[in-house]
Amino acid sequence: FFFCCWILFGVQMFICNQEHYGYLPVPLNTKQTLEEEVESFSHTFTEALIDFKLEISRYLHIASKPKDTMAFNQVYLINLKHREDRRDRMLHSLEVLGIDVTLTDAVDGKALNSTQLRALGIEMLPGYKDPYADRVLTKGEIGCFLSHYNIWKKVVELQQQQVLVLEDDVRFEPSFKSRLNTILEDVKQSGLLWDLIYVGRKRLHIKHPEHWVEGVKNLVIPDYSYWTLGYALSLQGAKTLLEAQPLSKMLPVDEFLPAMFNKHPKEEYMSHFKQRNLKAFSVQPLLLFPSHYTGEPGYFSDTETSTIWDDETVATDWDRHHIRGDRSRGDKNLTIYCTIQNTDESGDFL
Repeated sequence: FFFCCWILFGVQMFICNQEHYGYLPVPLNTKQTLEEEVESFSHTFTEALIDFKLEISRYLHIASKPKDTMAFNQVYLINLKHREDRRDRMLHSLEVLGIDVTLTDAVDGKALNSTQLRALGIEMLPGYKDPYADRVLTKGEIGCFLSHYNIWKKVVELQQQQVLVLEDDVRFEPSFKSRLNTILEDVKQSGLLWDLIYVGRKRLHIKHPEHWVEGVKNLVIPDYSYWTLGYALSLQGAKTLLEAQPLSKMLPVDEFLPAMFNKHPKEEYMSHFKQRNLKAFSVQPLLLFPSHYTGEPGYFSDTETSTIWDDETVATDWDRHHIRGDRSRGDKNLTIYCTIQNTDESGDFL
């Protein structure tokens, strides 16, 4: 582009790093193939979708790209119903990447108060406090946990051998699909037994090196980590997480997972979970990152901005739902509903 502007036409080019105007594909070298060029452009397209809504011209007909679930039985995408912007962006991105996904309704924690949560058998882990905000769980964190928990239950109910779980605020690294497929094939060939593999995470103990997994490229044994942007989960992994009975001692899901593979820095939290033998690994380099970081334009997190656990008096749609249910069925058994919707439409579970 610079060559065309300056050398051929004498037009000087200036770089502005204060405004975001769009994206350019990374130039390929002479040895790269057409397939690599397609992957490069696909990545550029998914990056642009984070900031811009790109619509196909109604005058063009583009054939649908073949899609599959890679090496997984199913790929789950967690999304709140009223967050259509995130859902549309993720579905478009996954379409570009050729990944077949199952949309899963997230639990809106804001639709429940603490009395209702206890009626569902949900209790906060004794003594838990957020390490940065010095607070108890927020309703957004509760909804996030229940959203993942419902998928773990479904994996066990359907006896799915391995699945991929994605949240709706991620950005994909270049060649995401082919690189993840390669790692999964290496894991299979090595005979490595695994329960959970982080595809995206926030590593916290960066001063301590993590150990590479022998015989598998681009896989490490993770230390204490945050975020559940995306992870592969095996059937045995889902069983292990459910057997810990986390609803009766809830903490944020990204604090629960390190406790289950015995890498949480607070022993008093881990002591509530007797079997901390989750076989956890992480891809390295990571293949998923957040679409936005704190302070960036477009960043919003309901897990951090929602109200805290202790809210006894707010009437919600949960009450009306169960009053109607009890009258019509006489059913006193309580379950966790993914489709609960709050009248407050200001945010989502992330």
